[in-house]
Amino acid sequence: MTAPKRTTRRPAKPKPAPCPDCTTGQVSEAFKVGARSKRESTDREEALCLTCFGTGHSPN
Repeated sequence: MTAPKRTTRRPAKPKPAPCPDCTTGQVSEAFKVGARSKRESTDREEALCLTCFGTGHSPN
């Protein structure tokens, strides 16, 4: 004998809310250059979002 097939669908899981600080899991940050004076560079570098740890979804 075979088991009867399931005829009802499972409810869809709700989509997680997006992160309030980023959209892709990464944020742009300025960085400082120089030996002693440490002036701020005009360039930006990508860093991991510390709110969502790079997932892009809200932690709550």
